[in-house]
Amino acid sequence: MQLKFADRITGLSASAIREILKFSSMPGFISFAAGSPADEAFPSKQIADIIYNAILSSPNSALNYSVTEGYTPLREFMKDYLKNTHLIGDENDDLIITSGAQQIMDLVCKTLCNEGDCIICENPSFIGALNAYRSYGVKLIGIDMKNDGMDTEQLEKALKENKNVKLIYTIPNFQNPTGLCTSLEKRKQIYSLAKKYQVLIIEDNPYGDIRFEGENIKDIKTLDDENLVIYAGTFSKVLAPGLRVGYCLADKRIIQKIVICKQTSDVHSTVISQIAAYEFIKDKNFGTHLESIREIYKKKAHFTMNLIDEKLSDYLTYNKIEGGLFIWCKLNDIDMESFCKECAKNLVGVVPGSAFSINGEKSDSFRINYSSPSEDDIVKGINILAKVANTF
Repeated sequence: MQLKFADRITGLSASAIREILKFSSMPGFISFAAGSPADEAFPSKQIADIIYNAILSSPNSALNYSVTEGYTPLREFMKDYLKNTHLIGDENDDLIITSGAQQIMDLVCKTLCNEGDCIICENPSFIGALNAYRSYGVKLIGIDMKNDGMDTEQLEKALKENKNVKLIYTIPNFQNPTGLCTSLEKRKQIYSLAKKYQVLIIEDNPYGDIRFEGENIKDIKTLDDENLVIYAGTFSKVLAPGLRVGYCLADKRIIQKIVICKQTSDVHSTVISQIAAYEFIKDKNFGTHLESIREIYKKKAHFTMNLIDEKLSDYLTYNKIEGGLFIWCKLNDIDMESFCKECAKNLVGVVPGSAFSINGEKSDSFRINYSSPSEDDIVKGINILAKVANTF
């Protein structure tokens, strides 16, 4: 039988990151390609105890069906947490628990976009979100990244020239893949333009709570006096990605429609994971946990950057990071695709910058994830990157 697939998936390709991770089972392979937290940051024992106790003491709550909106104690806690810690959320907003932040990208596009509508994205940007949007037949418009965030002149030009823009997608804190932070001034400009052209913003913030240096910058949602900002958060980077617990704060009317779309997708997010997240952040002092993982990432980030300075400064440049999980490296006079392929042959995985481009644009950069490998593997991996670079 000849298979004919839906038109909406013809433009999709397998994630380059997932493809690289297939090599991770090879003996001695060192991966800088993942976006995973550090193993030592997982509160494994606490989560295991919480899940064990929840199943024994309240099996009906932990193992049965639940409401689509999410586990009520967790929803209420997160509303308070976001209001008190991030200064976001008002009486016109509501919150839904999702299966990771990735599901938010899918559900928001499903809820708000028709085929042929436009979504404006930073270029480069998170491949998971881009593929989610592509799957609904929308047109992606890329806006170049400056050191302080997206080019707002390009942004306004795109808003003027495209009359069916539904969303502006941005990762203001330690952007994936570049690690850049959008300045407060740029955040104000982005919101002002969204307001002027009456376009919604998806503010994706998986990394903001793991800033280990520098001053926090206000979320775009703090500026939101017209309920234009859809705020996406997750426990994947600060607790455990395998729990698949994310949360979306937005205008009540948007959340109501997202609830309906989620019901057709997975009915509700895994209840035991929501209970685990809630009990951990409620009883285990979430602030103390965040401080401990920030120290882990600060140490590993500086360890990695010092090695890059020592071993790779002749071959590339990069921006120092103050948080997040990624270091974006720009090669000097070396073909990026060839470099990444040669690294893989030498059992080191890095992600080519072209994997994050909006329309397949060429790139001279690649992404390193420093949080997943051990320090020994970081040393070995950086040495191999330097050895490969020296062959070009």
